[in-house]
Amino acid sequence: MASSSSFGLKLVHLDLKGAPPKVSYLAEVFPLFHSLGANGLLIEYEDMFPYEGKLKELRAQYAYSPSDIEEILNLAKLHNLEVIPLVQTFGHLEFVLKHETFSHLREVKMFPNGLNPHKKDSLKLIQAMIDQVLALHPGVRWFHIGADEVYYLGEGEESKQQLQQETVTVEKLFLSHLCAVASYVISSCPAVTPVAWDDMLRSIDAETLIESGVAQLVEPMVWDYVLDLDVGNKRLLLEKYRNCGFSKLWLASAFKGATGVNQSLTHIGHHVENHLGWLKVANSQPADYLRGIALTGWQRYDHFSVLCELLPVGIPSLAVCLQTLENGCCSEKVKDTVKKYLGISNLEIDTFMSEGSGTFPGSDVLILVTQVTFLKMAVDEFLERNRYVTGWFSPYHRKQKILHPIMSHHIQPTAVR
Repeated sequence: MASSSSFGLKLVHLDLKGAPPKVSYLAEVFPLFHSLGANGLLIEYEDMFPYEGKLKELRAQYAYSPSDIEEILNLAKLHNLEVIPLVQTFGHLEFVLKHETFSHLREVKMFPNGLNPHKKDSLKLIQAMIDQVLALHPGVRWFHIGADEVYYLGEGEESKQQLQQETVTVEKLFLSHLCAVASYVISSCPAVTPVAWDDMLRSIDAETLIESGVAQLVEPMVWDYVLDLDVGNKRLLLEKYRNCGFSKLWLASAFKGATGVNQSLTHIGHHVENHLGWLKVANSQPADYLRGIALTGWQRYDHFSVLCELLPVGIPSLAVCLQTLENGCCSEKVKDTVKKYLGISNLEIDTFMSEGSGTFPGSDVLILVTQVTFLKMAVDEFLERNRYVTGWFSPYHRKQKILHPIMSHHIQPTAVR
């Protein structure tokens, strides 16, 4: 099995569009990330970046300040973590297009997710965002321009007019905007290489990809977070990209935030299997073809969804996944190493951890979330499946304040507990 030598960079993804960590917390976890095997960060700012000027309304109420960004970068450098900023530039732009100021730039008027690539102001907006982020990240080598899940592209009125031309396709509309954004990054900072999610590229035929010139502009990040990774299919996909001229690729796994939109606890086993699958894929690739792997830790599925697992809750999973990459397997040695670094006595891989514990930063949050999650499960079981509650203490009974006195003796002890 391949090991960490397959990946030059192992990036921990910080998804800041929900429950963003305080800088003081990042100061505590960055040394842990490094100790566990990470050597980089993929920071997805969304509305936590301190945009200024005409972009100021994009900032969340508790957005980081420029000095916060500087401190985060200094902390990352101190712990040998290379930073790659991520700014969405096509899809997943709800945090921008929800605002009335920018709503006219939507591809579909009703939907704030996707950008209309035909309007000049669209590219100007993206360029302004890139300029501000790059200005606070001097010396970065890569810049992630997002571009995943560009839903409803081609359904706007201007796109429909373009698509009436025989030579125009939705795929070419996508590639045109992607290349324009990537070209701007390169022209602004020639030393910076754009990175983009690969999902919108997967179904595009090789000839179209080659003709677009995208392979000379972008390094794709191939992502999949499933339990049973189709290794054969992924090898074929990477071979296709290589044949289309992409000289370097990235992979992306997940350590949390990929198993349920409102998931509160992390199932470590799911994510370990995902990483073992990616190790098999990496093992089949030519030397130095893979730049690295991003271990994604999604905090929301999109800007409007509820939170999934909080970062402290996902730390044990991240630890196991990083050590699995480091060792090429999930052995007893890996588990013992994780227990040592996290200060935990029990590590449950194949089920949710029933006891939140440990000495790692945020372990107290894991304890509380674990208690609340199991309490909620017990309450749901009590209200929905207890025969005395469903039969004699239903919502109707409670509304009418009717209760057989005998049944209260069966219900009360559990309710009190």
